[in-house]
Amino acid sequence: MHKKLMGMAVAMTALVSIFGAAQAQDAKTIGVSIPAATHGWTSGVIYHAERIAKQLMERHPGLNVVVKTSADPSSQANAVQDLATQGIDALVILPTDPDPLVNAIRQIKDSGKFVALVDRAPSVNDNTVRDLYVAGNNPALGEVAGKYIAEKTPDAEVVVIRGMPIPIDQQRQDGFDKGIAGSNVKILDRQFGNWNRDDAFKVMQDYLTKYPKIDVVWCQDDDMAVGVLQAIEQAGRTDIQYIIGGAGSKDMIKKVMDGDKMVPVNVLYPPSMVGTAMEMTAAALYDSVPVHGTYTLDATLITPENAKNYYFPDSPF
Repeated sequence: MHKKLMGMAVAMTALVSIFGAAQAQDAKTIGVSIPAATHGWTSGVIYHAERIAKQLMERHPGLNVVVKTSADPSSQANAVQDLATQGIDALVILPTDPDPLVNAIRQIKDSGKFVALVDRAPSVNDNTVRDLYVAGNNPALGEVAGKYIAEKTPDAEVVVIRGMPIPIDQQRQDGFDKGIAGSNVKILDRQFGNWNRDDAFKVMQDYLTKYPKIDVVWCQDDDMAVGVLQAIEQAGRTDIQYIIGGAGSKDMIKKVMDGDKMVPVNVLYPPSMVGTAMEMTAAALYDSVPVHGTYTLDATLITPENAKNYYFPDSPF
């Protein structure tokens, strides 16, 4: 009996040792570096990063996901270096401004770690700086909105509130112009609203003063759409048929779900794309899934019929 118990103890010790070794092999760390919540969309990025981090750690008991937020390129470069000292196996990064962060990202890549770049690409966006690139479709965001306007109101007089004078904004504008091409849609004006609701409010006030008749407003961003709607309401204008924002904020999607005539549709540019990159990175680490290259998300037209699929009521955005 004593020998039998001793044999069982030895076997159990061996099993524990094997299990411990397996756990050690599965122990991996994903560092996630994202912007601080400077506006609604980035607050949504943080929400989804933390949500997916929790899910991934539950799915993979040996996985640790470290999420760091940064207000500017300098602090983000420091955050990336700090993650590197923690022995990360992969980096998922949505840059505050990509070009100043190229060297910090490339150092991680050169050390043999998996790098997933999200949304904002540097001038050099190739496999020297990343393994995976996950992004929304900026040209399509504009084109989808333009096509909707051209089809629903082909003779509309439209004012446009742009984002900021950076390549992403120009891509959206070029897509919008492609979407309305061949229609009688007339662009009355285009001004920058800096993806900010207060700035967009002021721009819309200016438009309302300058133009006695406006049919449609395209403002390409849901934060700005809030300011646009406030300006229209304050002015008591009834000539504006509808507005189109973009990104898929919960407030705008709820308006679409509820059949709000001023917000009949929205165009998706999801802050959850950071979660997509995190999921794909975990798959590369644990499942040896070939996820290298570019993954572009659709700029889905959100309508009352599909809005519930994109509604996250607990998200801050």
